[in-house]
Amino acid sequence: MKHTRIAENIKNGQTYLGIELGSTRIKAVLTGTDNAPIASGSFDWENSLIDGVWTYGLDEIHAGVRACYADLRDTVQKEYGVTLTGVAAIGVSAMMHGYMAFDKNDTLLTPFRTWRNTMTGAAAAELSALFQFNIPERWSIAHLYHAVLGGEAHVKDLAFLTTLAGYIHYLLTGEKVLGVGDAGGMFPIDSKTGDYDSGMLEKFNNIPAVKAYTWRLRELLPKVLTAGDNAGYLTAAGAALLDETGSLQAGIPLCPPEGDAGTGMTATDSVAVHTGNVSAGTSVFAMAVLEKELRGWYPEIDMVTTPDGRPVAMVHCNNCSGDIDGWIKLFGETVALFGVDVKKSELYDTLLRAAFTGDDDCGGLMNFNYLSGEGITKLPAGKPMFIRTQNSEFSIGNFMKTQLMSALATLRIGMDILYREGVTLDCIAGHGGYFKTKETGTRYMAAALKIPVKVMSTAGEGGPWGMAVLAGYSVAKQAGESLAAYLEKNVFASAQTETVLPAENDVACFERFLSRYKAYLPAEAAAASI
Repeated sequence: MKHTRIAENIKNGQTYLGIELGSTRIKAVLTGTDNAPIASGSFDWENSLIDGVWTYGLDEIHAGVRACYADLRDTVQKEYGVTLTGVAAIGVSAMMHGYMAFDKNDTLLTPFRTWRNTMTGAAAAELSALFQFNIPERWSIAHLYHAVLGGEAHVKDLAFLTTLAGYIHYLLTGEKVLGVGDAGGMFPIDSKTGDYDSGMLEKFNNIPAVKAYTWRLRELLPKVLTAGDNAGYLTAAGAALLDETGSLQAGIPLCPPEGDAGTGMTATDSVAVHTGNVSAGTSVFAMAVLEKELRGWYPEIDMVTTPDGRPVAMVHCNNCSGDIDGWIKLFGETVALFGVDVKKSELYDTLLRAAFTGDDDCGGLMNFNYLSGEGITKLPAGKPMFIRTQNSEFSIGNFMKTQLMSALATLRIGMDILYREGVTLDCIAGHGGYFKTKETGTRYMAAALKIPVKVMSTAGEGGPWGMAVLAGYSVAKQAGESLAAYLEKNVFASAQTETVLPAENDVACFERFLSRYKAYLPAEAAAASI
């Protein structure tokens, strides 16, 4: 019966579509009226390094979106026997930041510069000092100012700047708009107005090198919208871009396009004050929804917003579980030498749970997981390093416990900045590979951050699902209903959640580890410089 009902809802256009363009995959998720996923499609891709710039070509972007939608369309046809002709609402999200610059004829003036490019250091530092607000290297305004300082020829012809999500949305609707969360990765947002910070806009426009141009910055930036706003309708050209078969009909409403940070917050029910989420995998970042903006600004803290405009502080670390992966791969090869075949998942579970047998001081062991440089600890380059002394208790339990704590030490150093600012969180939602082994990830994350950590059954659905939920909110919300209230009532009311509280002994263990970690940092810096 449920399958029949879903098929009928698809036929009647009573579904929501979310599309997210990630760094390695474009994915589409179709949800039902209950916000549960009912079908998905995907397309794998990879950025290219061309003339020193990490980029995706426009043809790749267009073809990738079409292929992703085609995969979804074919899945719907196969699973439900229905041709997908319409949905109730569509939402588009993508990797944040970067630089897409167009002239008045919508011609791309320079190859898309993704968030991965780091050539903007000097420009970002100068703007941070001018604004007294942290401007990360990957933000759009840093890329623009870098182009200004470099005297790049295309700057004089600028008519429109946007992100990847904003670009796709423009192709689908003809509207030059952006959700506030994604807009906050282009230029700082004033949380009081929900728009670009007017004082900072004026400061930027008054920079002598900028004043030489005829354009003013606000003219170039997309209009800022918040979650729940109507962001236009699918045009005939937009429908043809998505669906080459011509089955998809124009006229479908779209919600504001967002960045992957905003969809991650939505997918983990982390948009209300005193909530947050932490994504822990190869890298790790934590996001905390604030009651008010921070008193000061810090190069270690990125200030963004929720999709409905609440201020959010982000602590981003380049390194997390990559070093753990390397060690477990080595242990797997060791086991294989004895002719024993152990599944990868079993290897991870067994070794990581061995950490529970470790001593309170990790046996005096120390580890640095820095496969790359780390801004939080001011290291431009990294070098993984394991340290033990002649008096260390060198056991597998202590070794694995050291690995798990090392993966979170830098994150905690960044979070301590927020704690000193008086930021409090009731709970933080965890997702990513660090949490795959039951109990270990949540237990040590709770100890490191000193707050409860929850893992939700829906967390694995990811950003495309979060974007579909935002699409649903734009048309299904009740008058005056906040995004947080909508999520609580319509999306997560029945979600299965496991919450782990910080254990007093674990917290004490982590504090001792962190103290030694900081003391050993000069050794890591010396090793990384070789």
